[in-house]
Order: sequence, then C-alpha cells, then structure tokens
Amino acid sequence: MKVLGICGSPRRQEESSSASLVGTVLQNIGLEYEMISLRGRNISGCIACLQCAGDNICKVRDDMAELRQAVVQADAYVIGAPNYFNSLNALTHAFLERWFQFRHNEGDLLWGKLGVAVGVGSMNGSLPAEQIEKFFMYNFIETVASVSGHGPAPCYSCGYGESCGIGLPRMLHGNGVCITEEITPDVTKQPDVLEAAAEAGRTLGRRLSGKHNRQQVASRMQRKLMESMGMEL
Repeated sequence: MKVLGICGSPRRQEESSSASLVGTVLQNIGLEYEMISLRGRNISGCIACLQCAGDNICKVRDDMAELRQAVVQADAYVIGAPNYFNSLNALTHAFLERWFQFRHNEGDLLWGKLGVAVGVGSMNGSLPAEQIEKFFMYNFIETVASVSGHGPAPCYSCGYGESCGIGLPRMLHGNGVCITEEITPDVTKQPDVLEAAAEAGRTLGRRLSGKHNRQQVASRMQRKLMESMGMEL
C-alpha cells in the first residue's frame, strides 16, 4: 500500500501550513508514502478538449503529465490546500480538475480508493477541505477524514499588516496592532488540529491495512454522489 500526499500551497514547504498538516497525516499512517508539492509547477485547468476520452490520458502538455503515474499508482490520497477568497486555491483546483482524464469509459483507475482532505485558512480552513472532498466524491474516492486548521494570512508577513485598514491583523486585533509571533496563527501550535491530523493518518492506515474492498467503496460513493444530486441509481 502506498499513500500519495499532495500539498497544493504555492508557499515553500517550511512556510506552508498545508504542508505541515499533510505531513502530520502522512507520518501517522504507518505505511509507505510519498509527498509532492505543487509549488512552482505549471498545471493548467482542464481545457475540455476531450482528447483524453479514448484512453484516459490527458493530452495537455504541462507538469501534470509527470504526476499522472503517481496519482494512478497510489492506493490513497492526502491532499491539502489553502483557502483563497473562501475557495480552494487555483493551483490545487487545476490539479484536481485534470483528474477528469480518469473518468471516461467507466475508467476505474481511482474508483474505491481512500482520501483525507486537509484545508487551511486564515479565517476558515474547512472550505478548501470541503471542495477537495467533492473532487474525491466525483472520482468515487471515499473521504475517511477531513482536517482543517488556522494559518497565517499573507497580511501577517507582507510588511503592511500593521497599517493596512483592510488587512486581517488590524481587522482582528484593532488599530495599533503589533504583529508578533504570539498573534500570528500557526498550525504547529494548535494541539487539537495536530491531533486531528494524526488521528486522520491513523484512521487511513487502519482502513488500508484492513479488508479494503475498492469495488464496495466505489459503489457506496457512486450512490452518495447520485443522492447529492437528488438522483437515484
């Protein structure tokens, strides 16, 4: 069994709250894993050319091509991303859009696999996690756990956070705020979030180590998807 971790943040790994939480999940699975950062990669959104319909291989020439095999070979996924404007950031969204290539002709390359969704936001980390879960569901992947944390908005490090009237530091802490380490959100100092990430890893590990039946999971997720659309099989 091998788990693929994806950090969708464009920040360097040592600065990324998403990377920190994805890493915590992976380190607690107890199985082989690989972590890939999307930072610096050229990945466009799906262009609806339908050239993948015949063989389930995307024909857009960018960095997604070298990631395809890692996605196909993994037994489960831990995908983390930041909240941009109350949504999933564009880089992660583009990466997941390109999973459209796996859906044609009852393509079952991803069906019945398992996933953990990780979201980080300066105000709300659950929104990107929820959108990752939707991408999982559309590919008949079961989300076994979702983790969200509170990370620092760029306002804390842009250099103008103490004076900008619409920046989060002043909005949250008032005029005259002094940006310090103590008031800057940091997921590594949020014990409940770290424990949730660790437990998500342990849960995923238990599921993968047990009697994991991909066909049964895929059937269950197909029903869930249809129900979410108000439809029946």
